[in-house]
Amino acid sequence: MTQSRLGFLLGVAAYTLWGAFPLYWPLLEPAGAIEILAHRVLWSLVTVALLLVVLKRGPALRAIIGNRRVRRLLGVGAVVIAVNWATYIWGVNNGHVVEAALGYFINPLVTVLMGVLILRERLRPLQWVAAGIAAGAVVVLAVDYGRPPWVALVLAFSFGTYGLAKKQANTGAVESLAFETIVLAPVAAAYVAYLVASGNSAFGTEGIPHALLITTTGIVTAVPLICFGAAAIRLPMVTLGLLQYLAPIFQFALGVLLFHEDMPPGRWIGFVLVWVALSIFTFEAINHRRRQLRLAVEASAI
Repeated sequence: MTQSRLGFLLGVAAYTLWGAFPLYWPLLEPAGAIEILAHRVLWSLVTVALLLVVLKRGPALRAIIGNRRVRRLLGVGAVVIAVNWATYIWGVNNGHVVEAALGYFINPLVTVLMGVLILRERLRPLQWVAAGIAAGAVVVLAVDYGRPPWVALVLAFSFGTYGLAKKQANTGAVESLAFETIVLAPVAAAYVAYLVASGNSAFGTEGIPHALLITTTGIVTAVPLICFGAAAIRLPMVTLGLLQYLAPIFQFALGVLLFHEDMPPGRWIGFVLVWVALSIFTFEAINHRRRQLRLAVEASAI
């Protein structure tokens, strides 16, 4: 099997697993979103600790700890990914699967917007068109919902901020996740201890199978991340960028077809506008990439 084919399969596996998350989180009820988040942090720490040993990434983690700038960036990343995880778990377990999918549909556009506002990047004309259509879609959806689509917006902006922090930190997936969980673990452990002491913990009170299922949150977090990391080094960014739409497509399908969430006409119009914006954005990105490669080839031939 070629490296590109292996990378493609790993990428599909990562985004398919992420897309199937709406089937997983409800299994952990009656635990609430914050309790699930706390356990996810703690069991993720256990999982990545084992991975650090197996993959011999200890020196890389020590390098992160010794670098003040990287520590600061990953500390920000830890906070925003905790917000992202908590919002997503709450949304899925409270009938907002379609809105959660919307968050990941608009995430690439939000990432580009953040590049303009924070990194002072300049948008190309078609990118402005896509951003304008996406903004119109959010307005349409806000009118349809009777409120701004907060779940989608929090997911998109938190994950966009996380991606920006990770990009600037420029560290490996396993060791950076390890550092992030180390940052979050004391708060998570304190919250779990509080729930146990107050008699409000679902862990261990709903039977052994439920308790064992909660312990899998670390594996569920780490496996798609590892698949994604392996795919990222084997695939062109354009291919990886197209694969990212698999997760929200699966989530949207689950929300509509399995969970039977309401999709009135206004909501369909909003989603169609989002998909039009993404089509323009993707088309422009692919063409821009091809132009850049062609110019690079021509320059090297001179």
